[in-house]
Amino acid sequence: MEFRYLGNSGLKVSEITYGNWLTHGSQVENEIARESVQAALEAGITTFDTADAYANTAAEKVLGKALKNTRRASVEIFTKVYFPTGPNGPNDTGLSRKHIMESIDGSLSRLRTDYVDLYQAHRFDYETPLEETMTAFADIVRAGKALYIGVSEWTAPQLREASALATKLGFQLISNQPQYSMLWRVIEEEVVPASVELGISQIVWSPVAQGVLTGKYKPGQPVPEGSRATDSKGGDDMIKSWLSDETLTKVQNLQPIADDLGLTMAQLAVAWVLQNPNVASAIIGASKPEQIASNVAAAGVTLDAEVLTRIDEALGGAWERGADKTKSPATRLV
Repeated sequence: MEFRYLGNSGLKVSEITYGNWLTHGSQVENEIARESVQAALEAGITTFDTADAYANTAAEKVLGKALKNTRRASVEIFTKVYFPTGPNGPNDTGLSRKHIMESIDGSLSRLRTDYVDLYQAHRFDYETPLEETMTAFADIVRAGKALYIGVSEWTAPQLREASALATKLGFQLISNQPQYSMLWRVIEEEVVPASVELGISQIVWSPVAQGVLTGKYKPGQPVPEGSRATDSKGGDDMIKSWLSDETLTKVQNLQPIADDLGLTMAQLAVAWVLQNPNVASAIIGASKPEQIASNVAAAGVTLDAEVLTRIDEALGGAWERGADKTKSPATRLV
């Protein structure tokens, strides 16, 4: 496993982060989830990402139980706040001081820890003054409940304003967690340049495009049984935009490139996002423990300029761009 600094901080994270969105408390049984976390630890992963909203708090509980016998100082635990939890009352969502302060205590209890290494704003809240949000985060850092603060899916202007407020309030904004893959490159135009300027790293989710970049979805064929595309709990909605025969045909063009490098297509996809120097870590999930070791092999892989060009040619412009595609919900009452 290789490690990188997270933003302009002294915190090191593993190049591969284990994430439990759409798995723990949802897709897989708790015992398999525990085995997957153990497999991640054995593979050298030290960084674990979750959120209070995942499976309506159940994912945090599963992760906390799975890590209970692990030396706390040896792992980095990340969680998030914003989306509705509980019965979705008027203050059960968003980035108000009330919701943030109540949410951090709930997360710590479920995760069985006194602090999280990184506490992230899961989306931008247009309905709460940003200064209120950032002041609450500053107080959480001062209270020792979170060591660092990050965000997820924020635009470049939002990152700049939040970073300035954080500096004023005496702490650092060190990370952003966006979607990023060969097929989803929307952060490259504005978010990454702003982040480099501000000392913010990306912790990217869906580096294999919800499984499409593994090559298991074939053009002209039904989706595999039990795959993300058949998951009515959220996976099928996320993946459907990439399931056209045109896109799947282009993805199959990546197989010879992976073969030449002695990599699986999934390893190639994860290695690709890690070539961006602003990316500190790529988040992977797993529905079974044996998937972990395979994906971890992408850490430390270097893709030269010729390979990157071959990848672009193989995909033939199948990716999404456009800074306007980075956005948060217009309202926090969803």
